[in-house]
Amino acid sequence: MNHRRNFLKKSLLGTAGISIGAMGFSAKSYANIMGANDRLRVAICGVNGRGKNHISGFTSLEDVEIACLVEPDKDVLAARIADLKDKGGVHSRAKGEADVRRVLEDKNIDAISVATPNHWHSLMVIWAAQAGKHCYVEKPASHDVYEGRVALAAAEKYGVVIQHGAQRRSSDNWAGQISDIRSGKYGKLLVSHGFACKPREGIGFKPNTSPPKNLDWNLWKGPAVIDQFNENLVHYNWHWNWLVGNGELNNQGTHQLDVAYWALDPEVANTHPKRVMAIGGRFVWDDQGETPNTMFAVAEFANGQQVFFNVRNVNHEGYEHQVTNHFYFEDGGKLIDGEYHSHNGSQPRDVKVEQVKITPGGPYGSFVAACKANDPMMANGNMYDAHFSCTLGHLMNISYRLGEKVPFNGKAGRFGDNQLAYEEFMKIHEIARDGMGVPVNQENYIVGPWLEFDGETELFVGEHSREANRLLFDPRNPGYDIPSPQSV
Repeated sequence: MNHRRNFLKKSLLGTAGISIGAMGFSAKSYANIMGANDRLRVAICGVNGRGKNHISGFTSLEDVEIACLVEPDKDVLAARIADLKDKGGVHSRAKGEADVRRVLEDKNIDAISVATPNHWHSLMVIWAAQAGKHCYVEKPASHDVYEGRVALAAAEKYGVVIQHGAQRRSSDNWAGQISDIRSGKYGKLLVSHGFACKPREGIGFKPNTSPPKNLDWNLWKGPAVIDQFNENLVHYNWHWNWLVGNGELNNQGTHQLDVAYWALDPEVANTHPKRVMAIGGRFVWDDQGETPNTMFAVAEFANGQQVFFNVRNVNHEGYEHQVTNHFYFEDGGKLIDGEYHSHNGSQPRDVKVEQVKITPGGPYGSFVAACKANDPMMANGNMYDAHFSCTLGHLMNISYRLGEKVPFNGKAGRFGDNQLAYEEFMKIHEIARDGMGVPVNQENYIVGPWLEFDGETELFVGEHSREANRLLFDPRNPGYDIPSPQSV
């Protein structure tokens, strides 16, 4: 909480007239940011997949100029530059670069927008902050826990706006639900449950080859220690490889995990869970993907509240698409897809609702507004929110990665006397058994251990802590190291 107070203090000082030099901006870039009628000049990094949405989002805003596109694939970069030229206007002047470091040296660039693979996210946040640039960073804001902490330290030190691409933070509907829950309208929240259940397909097997001539492979992999190029990395299936991705839990699931975390009581805001565990597997597909396509995870916080999370990706007849959040309360009432379900006469309370305030303008408009106001706390999902909600997913994934094979049956879950967790696990187990056709006792679950986590030191403690702590920090290639939180 001291870190958060310092962050708030920096924000208040920034809006009250802290010196330009202390904030790290040149006079020219500061004028661009603060001038209400001036355009914010943005460089978009990574323009093959999600980056196309960034281009669309920023070109829809009158007070933004896309000044540069950054992409290590020459063919993709050329296509996006051509698209902007065809649209005409200020964006047609955008230049192309392969290396973000050249862009960060440009004093005429006010902000960068990051839609690269996950292993680049935090490094670009850190570099942007050090260069005095604001940064919109796609989810998840970090690929591992440690780099997320350094990115948070950079945001604190340099006072720039960092906004996480957790889009529900910019939704009036979700902000309204969170306001109701945190105000006690439905009583005490017991479990905040997220679902990232959307159909996907297996990725098969691809051989290691030489990278294509259009791709700067060294720049693409950047900090990631990867021996050889594989087509199952570029341009999307990297999500299912631990070296560069975080699986569905911290892919699509980052949105729902962030909402689940957002709904917890304020007393555990900006804290980590005390312990976590996960169970799942990569069933049916028989491919070279590493991350689970089926998963159930549990996190327990100091105040007794819990976060559950489900992943279901294997398509089958009758597949139920669930990309949403449910909330379970102590009196048995439930909030399911925004609709309250009573239990034994439970009813919503007549309470004064404290509204959760968000900056209007959607994900991109709110980011631009925060940049122009030079106020990091205006960001809908600042680096504090990003670090703590993303870490929640990282910890769950670490439990899974340390798991042991256990026969696929209903006894696999280790939830002690947590009956609700067992009931939720059995729902996903029955879907895997009856819908996906996973044979009982012929396949295996990966059952992760219960891991205890010290939120102050951000280290695991107790049993399994040695091997778990090794997964808090990814190895990095020379030239892409990150500083400590203290020296950033």
